[in-house]
Amino acid sequence: MTAVLTRRSRYLLHEPAPCDAEFAYLLGGAAAAPDHGGIRPWRWVLLRGEDREALGACLASEAEPEQRDRIARKALRAPLMAALVFCPSAGHKIPEWEQMAAASSMAYGLMLLMHSRGYGSIWRTGRLCESPGARDLLGLAPTERLLGSLDIGTPDGTEPPARRRIGNLADRISTLASRPVPAAT
Repeated sequence: MTAVLTRRSRYLLHEPAPCDAEFAYLLGGAAAAPDHGGIRPWRWVLLRGEDREALGACLASEAEPEQRDRIARKALRAPLMAALVFCPSAGHKIPEWEQMAAASSMAYGLMLLMHSRGYGSIWRTGRLCESPGARDLLGLAPTERLLGSLDIGTPDGTEPPARRRIGNLADRISTLASRPVPAAT
């Protein structure tokens, strides 16, 4: 509960970030997320150093000239950028929406595990997800989709994680006996 209530998207991230071996270890735990059929319809592409610069240049080349520098710098916001690739199994008995839910659940589990280790992260979407150049650079197959990336690193420590308050969510819960009855027509 503590990890769930104190995890926040962290914008200011610096070294260290998890090394590849630690990322793989944490991913092993995150992969325990619900995944009907055990398909694991996802993969990660890890970008550090020059790889982030290459991605930034790729995204900048697709932007308006006045935005290019800003777009290129976005890829350098954290020491590790982990791109999440959705790899659905077409024609599988598990529908694609459920495969997407498995990939999303795994990503959230990974964010919680990183938070519990003292790392910060933020899930980024936007331009990256729609970029033809990024698809090519990251080696996506025609059937794969970018769901975004996690910027990962160590939070700067100036913004301690505020605990989320649990509000009253009773209006989001019902039973068969309490469900609204449709109006007669």
